[in-house]
Amino acid sequence: MSSSSSGARSLPPFPNGWYAVAWSSEVGTGDVVTSRLAGSEVVVFRTSAGASVMAAHCPHLGAHLGLGGTIVGEGIRCPFHGFCFDRQGNCVATGYGSAIPAGLAARVWPVVETDGAIFAWHHGQGLAPTFRLPDFDPTGYRALMHRSFQLKDHPQETTENSVDLGHFAVVHGYRQVQLIKEISTSGAYLNIGYSARRPLRPLGSMGPAFETGFEYDIHIHGLGYSQVDVTIPDLGLEARLLVLATPRDGEVIDLRLGLWLQDPVNRKGFLRAIPAGAVGAGAARFILNGFASDARQDFPIWENKAYVDPPRLARGDGPIGLYRRWAKQFYS
Repeated sequence: MSSSSSGARSLPPFPNGWYAVAWSSEVGTGDVVTSRLAGSEVVVFRTSAGASVMAAHCPHLGAHLGLGGTIVGEGIRCPFHGFCFDRQGNCVATGYGSAIPAGLAARVWPVVETDGAIFAWHHGQGLAPTFRLPDFDPTGYRALMHRSFQLKDHPQETTENSVDLGHFAVVHGYRQVQLIKEISTSGAYLNIGYSARRPLRPLGSMGPAFETGFEYDIHIHGLGYSQVDVTIPDLGLEARLLVLATPRDGEVIDLRLGLWLQDPVNRKGFLRAIPAGAVGAGAARFILNGFASDARQDFPIWENKAYVDPPRLARGDGPIGLYRRWAKQFYS
């Protein structure tokens, strides 16, 4: 029997996995930032030992740690009564020097920091992380550039676009979309690659257009982290794109898009006439703007589509069925 639900509400709202709660650049040492993850309001803070994610409300009497909470040593101090909590959530001091109430602790989430973002682990049954995110060495890349959006959607839906080959021509105007790496999975990891051609306007919407080819190698780790290695052979450019979808409250997600551009040492095409220093900055902005523009084309579809299960697939759709079978593992 086929069933559907507007806004993908037939899917459990909070699949297990790693989810971005902030860009690293948004949380300096000593900073406390408020975010949301899987129905919980959290604070993201950084001490000299690194980033932490903790429940936003103090377990003593409920004050919001993101509104006046301060970093003290390797922990956070509540603005209401001065109770202090370490990075593991344990209360280490009251505001009065008195005995700590037995068992007083704040909820914390496992955290990793990679690719210029801070990720927290969510599991519906409270289990420890079952897979890792890849480590990233930024050597040879220009500084991360990023955009952030909020929209009504589900992480499984945004991630499904990576294997939905049929929509690339209809929605984004790609031509000659071809699968160059068959889909493969291993536990929480999924990989697929394809090539396509599309028109570019490097001087803006009123400038001349030329068509060029792209190659995409997509690495997905769970439903909250997608890394897209993109190559533009005609221009000699290579980049690492990030698509980070985080469920906020069962209806809305935070969608973070990032770009790491490799320093363009082998410029080709019209880029050879541009000074090397100018190519990097300009190319990074151009690619990220195009990446974000493509995502925005999907927004009205994501926000209004129904989740059809099982889908009635046709030749040319791409391996959506295999993707959905793989995605089932992330629900408790």
